[in-house]
Amino acid sequence: MKAFELLYKRESGKVFALALRLMGVRAVAEELTQEVFVLAWRKIEQFRGESKFSTWLYRLTTNLALDRLRLKKHAFESNTTELDESLPAHHVDLDNARDLESAIQRLPDGARAVLVLYEIEGHSHEYIAESLGIATGTSKAQLHRAKKLLKQWLSA
Repeated sequence: MKAFELLYKRESGKVFALALRLMGVRAVAEELTQEVFVLAWRKIEQFRGESKFSTWLYRLTTNLALDRLRLKKHAFESNTTELDESLPAHHVDLDNARDLESAIQRLPDGARAVLVLYEIEGHSHEYIAESLGIATGTSKAQLHRAKKLLKQWLSA
């Protein structure tokens, strides 16, 4: 138990930072951080030691965040009965949210996850592909898509 407490103190800040970048809401990121460590405690026997423990922990964080984003998207789509036809499908109101973090949060889930993991966290496309269960080429395409959208939105 003491070792796990030390691990929490050492890694919780990094897990929280990743969760915040992926989720965009501080309270949700705090909750997700707690969930990650509870899940790590329960699944510690599944850690095979093939990578650093922190890498495994970040993978848990990414997977939980993406699961939540998928659920949120599904709930939104299920509860939406009619869309405002006057707005373009990818309308972005950057008058009220000009900074990069706001634009990143507007990216599609997959593109945002790849952008955060590659550009901010510094992971390779191979690591990202394995973590997200996608092909390496898909990771590269999602990164390209994210950069293209950000450039488009931030230059408007």
